[in-house]
Amino acid sequence: MTNTTFSRRSLNLAGAVACAAMMGFALYAEHVLGLLPCNMCILQRIAVCALGGVFLLAALHNPRALGARLYGALIGLVATAGAAVAGRHVWMQMQPPGSLGSCGADFSVMLEMMPFVTVVKRVLMGGAECQAITWSLFGLSMPVWVALAVAVLGLAGLLGNWLLARPSR
Repeated sequence: MTNTTFSRRSLNLAGAVACAAMMGFALYAEHVLGLLPCNMCILQRIAVCALGGVFLLAALHNPRALGARLYGALIGLVATAGAAVAGRHVWMQMQPPGSLGSCGADFSVMLEMMPFVTVVKRVLMGGAECQAITWSLFGLSMPVWVALAVAVLGLAGLLGNWLLARPSR
């Protein structure tokens, strides 16, 4: 096992652990602090879980150069999607109160009635329930922190898997 392989595997494992910690805090906020997630929060949770899953697969698989670069690209793609969803949520929170309509029923109820893609489109169009800021740290709402964390993790995963995948000379 080379030092590069160990470093890349460690990076991917750290990314998976970071995503698990984010989900742990989301569940703590929901079940202990009593903050019910809105539909946009659910989409962000899905993105964080997907990102963590890709990081975990990359760590377990630990492929050679081409595979590492593919994992890096996939990590970047999933992180970009997660940051976009969180960014959209931040945009919703910045709109004047009452300026957005309702995005519909609870996420799980909508999934029972409509295909996943339709539910995602409907949720992304906005909803008044997603405008409420119920938690903040240093003046930044939870979606801002999710966007920052996912962007940093995505960049680290992309660069780490690309740069550390180069064959040693």
